Amino acid sequence: MDDELSETPKVHRVLITGASVAGNTFAWWMSQRGSEVTVVERHPEFRDGGQNIDVRGAGRKVLAKMGIEDAVKEAGTGETGIRFVDDKNDTVAQFGLNEIGANGPTAELEILRGDLARILFEACGEHVKFRFDDAIRSVRQDSETVSVEFESGVVERYDLIVIAEGVGSSTRELVFQGENSPRWLDVTMGYFTIPKAPDDSDLCRIYTASEGLSIWLRPDNKGTTRAILVVQKEADGEEDLDGPGQKNFLRAHFDGVEWEAPRVLNGLDASDDLYFDVLRQVKMDRWSKGRVVLTGDAAWCATPIAGIGTTLAIVGAYVLAGELSNTDDIGAALKRYEEIMRPFVEKGQGVPKFAPKMLQPQTRVGVALQHAILRIVSTPGVKQVAAKLLMPSADDIELPDYPASANAWSRVLPV
Repeated sequence: MDDELSETPKVHRVLITGASVAGNTFAWWMSQRGSEVTVVERHPEFRDGGQNIDVRGAGRKVLAKMGIEDAVKEAGTGETGIRFVDDKNDTVAQFGLNEIGANGPTAELEILRGDLARILFEACGEHVKFRFDDAIRSVRQDSETVSVEFESGVVERYDLIVIAEGVGSSTRELVFQGENSPRWLDVTMGYFTIPKAPDDSDLCRIYTASEGLSIWLRPDNKGTTRAILVVQKEADGEEDLDGPGQKNFLRAHFDGVEWEAPRVLNGLDASDDLYFDVLRQVKMDRWSKGRVVLTGDAAWCATPIAGIGTTLAIVGAYVLAGELSNTDDIGAALKRYEEIMRPFVEKGQGVPKFAPKMLQPQTRVGVALQHAILRIVSTPGVKQVAAKLLMPSADDIELPDYPASANAWSRVLPV
């Protein structure tokens, strides 16, 4: 594989692998600038569903530039804050959106992953070609183009490939084999949907048990509740578990836990949308190799603990497309993209490894200490300061202002 580029290549044909937030955002921007864009997705159809995510600061500015900020806001989950509770469901501490603002644990734009990805997908419309039920089998590149063989057997040539898959991206490993040095955060999380109960409201409820366990119940806009089971422990091969094995792992840890654990475990047994994640950050020394470039979680997964992953995905896609529009030199554009994004990514990945241990204490004494601290930091005046110290600020990301495309067109977005 040739990593050298010709002196003045142009980006006419682009292939993106991964039809979620980062991939669809990049597809939109590149189609605006007149490129012929194809998105390949291994699932047979567009994937709805997924858990709560949020968009902050610079990410919102990108959505506004795309003309879809209002559509995203209207599709929000309606979450208005977070309430920490004890085993009797009494409030330990509460952090409301209106009390803290954009830097609180609940953002102004809270939305389900699938809803955000669909808004972006529909915004691309007929200007982007989506190839579902297929994936990249092999990649060969020279100084002029990159040749892709798909699992379907089709062979195509492109000017650029953008890998916008998830943390476990198989295409990344195909092109950047062995280059990811993951940072494990000693946390495993299971996300799934359960029926809504009378105590479920527009507040996210968090119950902390001992032995490194916690349960999150979050509102959605579908009339159901999104459950998250969190286990704080060193990874021991859990990332290789199959579907039944993942459910068995979660049930084994939460059997006997108080509060609403029995209800949640019953929901787990009946769920068909479990997403199981052994948290690790992607650490790459480079994000591009010739005409292949990484973005989003495939490049820099910060994990849900960082609270800024979706914003980084949106901003990264915007910056990558913007830099490619500024020059005909792909190599220079990819270098500049990395120079701009890496400081923000490194800051977003700066989650201390003791943070999960504080959020999921191992002992009852630790839980009592956590509750005492939460009561202090949730008092008026203190909570605003605590939010600024504990939550990442996406306002720190300086968003470049790229020239508008002469090829831009207006689109009517479904709500």
